[in-house]
Amino acid sequence: MDVLDAAVRVLREEASPLHWTVIQDLALKRGYLDPFVQTDIRQQLQRALLAGVRRGEIVRVSAGVYELPPSKGRTSEPQRR
Repeated sequence: MDVLDAAVRVLREEASPLHWTVIQDLALKRGYLDPFVQTDIRQQLQRALLAGVRRGEIVRVSAGVYELPPSKGRTSEPQRR
């Protein structure tokens, strides 16, 4: 699995904004990334997240925090009445 695909999958499963370190940890724990196959995962993930933001696949919420845009599987918050 490609690094950006792993990040998107984690964000979709968690359905909330996450810091890149949490995305990395969950992707490793769930087996989406393999440190023996993909070297320097930290650097690859940060580059992939930036590329994902540029392509509109993910959104940077704040420093180091990312989420999916509504059109990519994130549900918008319910409206309050």
